[in-house]
Amino acid sequence: MIIGENIKKKLSETPEGVVLTISDFNIAPEYQAALVKALNRLVSQGSLNKISKGKYYKPRKSIFGSLKPSPEEITKDFLEKNGKLIGYITGNSAFASIGLTTQITSSIVIGTNDYRHPLMRGDYKVSFLLQRNPITTENIPLLRILDAIKLIKNIPASSPDTIISQLGKLIKSLSKKQQEELLVLAEGYTSYVRALLGAIMEHNKISTGKLKSGLNGTTIHKISISSESLPNKQNWNIV
Repeated sequence: MIIGENIKKKLSETPEGVVLTISDFNIAPEYQAALVKALNRLVSQGSLNKISKGKYYKPRKSIFGSLKPSPEEITKDFLEKNGKLIGYITGNSAFASIGLTTQITSSIVIGTNDYRHPLMRGDYKVSFLLQRNPITTENIPLLRILDAIKLIKNIPASSPDTIISQLGKLIKSLSKKQQEELLVLAEGYTSYVRALLGAIMEHNKISTGKLKSGLNGTTIHKISISSESLPNKQNWNIV
């Protein structure tokens, strides 16, 4: 009875689409097996949905049927720990939000300072992109721009030329301080990312600072970008 009342209270307090774990119910360890059985019973009745072992949510209803939680909810244990930011959503779901692709994907990519093996969360494949820079709320939009350059060959439903054009607009819309920080963060990325960033910024008449001096002048970067999209690409050894 206590478990049933606890579940009822917690679910009534929790908005639809918010992912709950076993620990959110504050049940003593000796009663957790009974809690899991009760929750799984609600899943079979359709009152709850289950993402993976020990993770549940109240489904949101729409005219199109039951809606899944947001990528942030599904992976929130990889994004924050003990109140500290430890990861951020990147990849195609994030790139769609900044106009780089229109394709909806069932995969979630998380930028993180610690490497993790890919895993499944319900219908979603969760993979991880190693991020060498510190992760802060303020720099996440800048890290996503750099991630998009890094993954430019893998962004679906869009051409590299289109992506370059959109990235140019995004970078131009940044404040001067953000543009300077973008150059600093780029030092944590491989040379072809820095070269392509430099070419985009130079083409859009944005200062590239000391970015070029940190590149090997003899290294050639083979990236399928047209001269129409980036006429200065040879300045950055991009072919």
